[in-house]
Amino acid sequence: MQSIVIATRGSKLALWQAEHVSSLLRQRHAGLEVQLLKIKTKGDKILDVPLAKVGGKGLFVKEIEEALLDGRADIAVHSMKDVPTQLPEGLVVDVIPEREAFTDTLCSVRYDGLDELPEGAVVGTSSLRRQSQILAMRPDLKVETLRGNLETRMGKLLDGQYDAIILATAGLVRLEVSAPKMQELGPPHFLPAVAQGALGIEYRREDAEVREAIAFMHHKESSIHVWAERGFLTGLDGGCQVPIAAWSERLGQGRVRLTGFVADVDGTNPIRMVEEGDESEAWDIGTRLADRVLDAGGKEILDRVYGRD
Repeated sequence: MQSIVIATRGSKLALWQAEHVSSLLRQRHAGLEVQLLKIKTKGDKILDVPLAKVGGKGLFVKEIEEALLDGRADIAVHSMKDVPTQLPEGLVVDVIPEREAFTDTLCSVRYDGLDELPEGAVVGTSSLRRQSQILAMRPDLKVETLRGNLETRMGKLLDGQYDAIILATAGLVRLEVSAPKMQELGPPHFLPAVAQGALGIEYRREDAEVREAIAFMHHKESSIHVWAERGFLTGLDGGCQVPIAAWSERLGQGRVRLTGFVADVDGTNPIRMVEEGDESEAWDIGTRLADRVLDAGGKEILDRVYGRD
């Protein structure tokens, strides 16, 4: 193989991710030419509407997948939390590089953390999952929509438009971005998005040459956690714009524990449950947990979120 084209979004973070994969490929395959194909997705174009109101799944991947299907690109590098659980016919995402931090981070100029925010403080986020969990912990806070790439969102915080904002820790680490005050939000109290911090490499299923070229990047432990969490998301028929969270952890001796969370967008009616099993059945652990959550009231919550009767 002499060359490979990587389809990617054009944000600074997406380009970092694509360049990271490009670097790994060039290190592994001497003389390989790697090109980036920048693509603007629907989610990149619509910046004045909350993601949950735009509707549909795959807001950040559909146009990229079209480039794979029509041959303009050989692989795509995605943030796995943006990838729908149902892929177009002929495409596959089965190479998961080692996962970065899966937590969230509360960023502020004046306040050291969530407990220090005054009553009525304005917190910015585009995520219903973050909104739901923050309001469950601090119902006195005011959550407002925050869209844009990481630099734009951080700029709005520094300009004083928000008292605090919540961002994925992985993005902050990858781009070496920081705020004056930062508090990591993670398990057990604050659960991440499904597959947060993980990258996924998508390609055409029948392209054996590409599969062979990228297989070395696959990280087994990261993939186990990603499959368990995505199994949960699939079982709930959920997307990345709904108040669903999941966290997979290894228990030792090949065992995995998965914690799942669903709640109304205002943080009420939270459902939090745990399922364990062997790592070889990671996906099934997720779907079993989803069934239990749906039976415990999750179906009614998701019906309300989706506006289903």
